[in-house]
Amino acid sequence: MITVEDALTQILKEIRPLGLESVTLANSLCRTLGEDIRAARPNPPWDNSAMDGYALRAGDATGAAKDSAVTLDVIYDLPAGSTPKGPVNKGQAVRIMTGAPVPPGADAVVMVELTASLTEGKVDIRGSVRPGDNIRKAGEDFKAGDIVLKKGAYVRPAEIAMLATVGVSYLFVHKRPRVAVLSTGDELVEIGQTPAPGKISNSNGHALAALVAESGAVPVQLGIARDTKESLKEKLSIARSCDCIISSGGVSVGDYDFVKDVLKELGSQMIFWKVSMKPGKPLAFGVIGGVPAFGLPGNPISSMVAFEQFVRPSLLKMSGRGPICRAELNATLTKDVKIKPGRTNFLRGLLTLNDGGASVAPLEGQGSGVISTMVAANCYIIVGMDSTGYAKGAVVKVQPFDPSVFLKVRA
Repeated sequence: MITVEDALTQILKEIRPLGLESVTLANSLCRTLGEDIRAARPNPPWDNSAMDGYALRAGDATGAAKDSAVTLDVIYDLPAGSTPKGPVNKGQAVRIMTGAPVPPGADAVVMVELTASLTEGKVDIRGSVRPGDNIRKAGEDFKAGDIVLKKGAYVRPAEIAMLATVGVSYLFVHKRPRVAVLSTGDELVEIGQTPAPGKISNSNGHALAALVAESGAVPVQLGIARDTKESLKEKLSIARSCDCIISSGGVSVGDYDFVKDVLKELGSQMIFWKVSMKPGKPLAFGVIGGVPAFGLPGNPISSMVAFEQFVRPSLLKMSGRGPICRAELNATLTKDVKIKPGRTNFLRGLLTLNDGGASVAPLEGQGSGVISTMVAANCYIIVGMDSTGYAKGAVVKVQPFDPSVFLKVRA
């Protein structure tokens, strides 16, 4: 067996980012940029008002206060989307709206709250300003020619805002990996069917497809392969048209566990087939004609843990992402944890963040088939190979996998 760290290192050596495709701005969310984005124009494109008020010469408002107003002539109104009708001279002001270009001659904007409009085109200024106050300078965000987004950036709503600001309607992004998802075993039936004695529902196929989609890739569900080499070979041959292959079950040492053998027969270069971890020890990885293939364990929790540690980082790398592994943080144990040493353990836990830091409760029912514990969990507690466990109050490493852990409940 190899360690978790060595397994991930060997896997990622075989993974390459996919090519690029052009998408519309509306379809670029949660994709990875395949090109640098340069600004064709500055932002803002001109000096503009940061608020509603009056554009004026700062010197004309010297000494202005609530009890000693300065009266100026209002020469015109300037709403957003309009252009100045003329310059502002000494003793004059322009009534200006947020976003409107600052007229020539004006060097400051006094907010409307510090003014009082008078009749016959007059305004009382009741607060002083300095040159530049309440003006957004042309190019203060970025200048024409600046790289505003770099190749490899993950497109979030903020990146969408930037792309729209610089006028990008189409852009190149990395392709989404198409991932073949295959379940194996004569004991499986598809959901919607009532399992006969000795049969179970194909939960792995649907769970893995969901994990693939959550990773930003495209699941291609191939259904169930039966426990024969012929059935496996047929399904895996179809799967080779995808960018990645995931099968669950059939990688242990039983008489009907054929996945490793069939992968070899299809020309797969087998990298390893056991990892020193719990759950998830029987895990095969190879490459079939350039397509990475993962043989995950059949037990539901083992399959999901193995996906998180190995498949998800691989799919993110294929998608062109930079950071590809789940972040880890420290948390205080709420009760004792005892395990047998020799393998890296991933225990399901419930992580809680509070003002004093983070605490984590190991959940009861850590068996590889206990799905209810996975539903209740939001993180893995990672226990090293040489450890026999930790006492309550110890600080341990946790790997959150549920974003809801970072949400706060409000009344």
